[in-house]
Amino acid sequence: MKAIYKMAIPALALMLAASCDTKKDGVTADMVTNSASADGKENVPVSSIKFELDTFQFGEVMEGEKVSHAFKFTNTGSNDLIISNANGSCGCTVPEWPKQPIPPGGSGSIDVVFDSKGKPGSAKKSVTVFANTEPATHKLFVVGNVKPAEK
Repeated sequence: MKAIYKMAIPALALMLAASCDTKKDGVTADMVTNSASADGKENVPVSSIKFELDTFQFGEVMEGEKVSHAFKFTNTGSNDLIISNANGSCGCTVPEWPKQPIPPGGSGSIDVVFDSKGKPGSAKKSVTVFANTEPATHKLFVVGNVKPAEK
């Protein structure tokens, strides 16, 4: 019985490896790395984004204060820049981004608000920006220290 398992497992592994295709339903792994083409459409034009800063250091605030910053960017590509989404690392970090395409050479900002309520101590929060760029994601950071509220 053990001999059958010893032969069957490698044979099964070979069959699975041979049946694996890098293209599934018209979508390749390379296409998924670009959010604009992740829906399976090939030849989606990509653009480039350049942020003035990717880290905003807010220094020290008292717990409960809200810190906001506008991360300014420019479309440095030759196609429209489309920001499809932006996610904060937690519910205390909320981004707002332009929903309309940004033309080549155009600029805009991603406005981020960090709510320090219940977050005493060192803070490093991130926002992940998804766009039709290569790579498809960009990280922005809000960093500082939150002094505990006096009770």
